[in-house]
Amino acid sequence: MPSGANKNHLRFLMLCIIWGSTWIGTKAGIQAVPPLVFAGTRFTAAGMLLLLYAWANGNIAGLKVRDGIRFTAASMLMITLCYGPLFWGMQYINSGTAAVLEMSLTPIALLVFALLLGEETLDGRRIFAIALGVCGLVVLFWPASAYVSLPEAFPGASLWGGLAVASAAFTYGYGSVLARPLLRSYPALFVSGVTTSFGGFVLLMVALAFEPGAVSALSGDWGMIAWLGWFFLVIFGSLIGYTTFMRLLRDIGASRAGSYAFVSPVIAVALGAAVFAERITVMDVIGIIVMLSGACLAMSGAPATEHTALES
Repeated sequence: MPSGANKNHLRFLMLCIIWGSTWIGTKAGIQAVPPLVFAGTRFTAAGMLLLLYAWANGNIAGLKVRDGIRFTAASMLMITLCYGPLFWGMQYINSGTAAVLEMSLTPIALLVFALLLGEETLDGRRIFAIALGVCGLVVLFWPASAYVSLPEAFPGASLWGGLAVASAAFTYGYGSVLARPLLRSYPALFVSGVTTSFGGFVLLMVALAFEPGAVSALSGDWGMIAWLGWFFLVIFGSLIGYTTFMRLLRDIGASRAGSYAFVSPVIAVALGAAVFAERITVMDVIGIIVMLSGACLAMSGAPATEHTALES
């Protein structure tokens, strides 16, 4: 049986592989379904399945009233206020800029909020690891974004789109750090189920109220490709991936867990080359090496898993 530290390394690798491949499911889905409806239904379904699975395995914990506000805040921040602005903003900026903004800011936001809320202490090695990862992301994605521009849907669309994407990283970071104390009192399956189901339901309600075509999309006439993408995201992206992130968040802290953002793009680039024959340049290879170096440095000091009754 692997040691605690090795278990966390295996979880981290699994999370990077899963979340590095979810872009395929997302791309397949949002081409046929309004993005917020696609995300809202995905998270709501995944959350309900997680809670059902937790109940079947005896991992349902009685929700304490004093924790209700923290659960609500974590759900809204990690799901509703992250994916809503993220998908909205990505309509108005190119994918390279969005990738640099969201992926580079997520580990920074996780570390900043972890420091502010007293969940972690300042660590020079961790700061250097994040700096390395951010540099790698810029090298990998920024050159492509410099040659692509989207038409302005309204004055300042690209600016507001960029701010929306950037805000998603900070809401996700704040929500993740708020969720960590809950993981000390409740099983990870339960926390994952509550946050995804509640946050996803609110996101779906927002979509139905404001997103064009949302109501008609509920008919489910999406096509086989979109449905396959949806099921992939529910099972792998949310049921397995999100719960794995919660366990890493509990065991190794927000900033280390957030370094998945420096490995998942590598998986995405590799899949792009393998599945869609996308070209990998020398600069891509340099960016990948720098990002992986940052991730390795961040994970090198990961503590062992605490084997408790709340391991699930």
